Amino acid sequence: MKNIKNYELRIKNCRKNKIIFLLSFLFCLWSFACFSEAVSSAELIASAKQYDGKEIVYRGEVIGDVMIRGKFAWINVNDTKNAIGVWLTADLAKEVSYAGSYKTKGDIVEVKGKFNRACLEHGGDLDIHANSLQIIEKGKNVAEVISPRKITTAIVFFIICLTLTVIYFIKLGYGNKS
Repeated sequence: MKNIKNYELRIKNCRKNKIIFLLSFLFCLWSFACFSEAVSSAELIASAKQYDGKEIVYRGEVIGDVMIRGKFAWINVNDTKNAIGVWLTADLAKEVSYAGSYKTKGDIVEVKGKFNRACLEHGGDLDIHANSLQIIEKGKNVAEVISPRKITTAIVFFIICLTLTVIYFIKLGYGNKS
């Protein structure tokens, strides 16, 4: 009787282990499918051969201009280290509201597409041909604020220059009426 109970207990434990294993396996598959990690520009540039021709995810701020070229467009996406050119459809590019400049903070986007270390279609440049573009964070206008310290420094330098100019003309003799 004792052997039968041990056997039944082992079977129950074995079933529990299989169920736990199966759930863990499914959870791992789901997490890989749902969460793709963005690759940094530094990693793309350093390991360009490894990523060449592969589907990647790249995230950063749209900077410069959105350059529409017929049915397609170029955008530059900067992840704070480097900017990479992204070739995408004009329809996807129209989703970009703000491109970063001195007066604006650009949209933060996540681009999924094929990485090319030397794109034959675009003169051998390193680029990404995007399949999708998702706006992670909308950009905005940035108010330009000049610090009081810079204003004070400019006034001081102006006074110094004016004083030196007056001294120069006095030494040349323009101050004498003789």
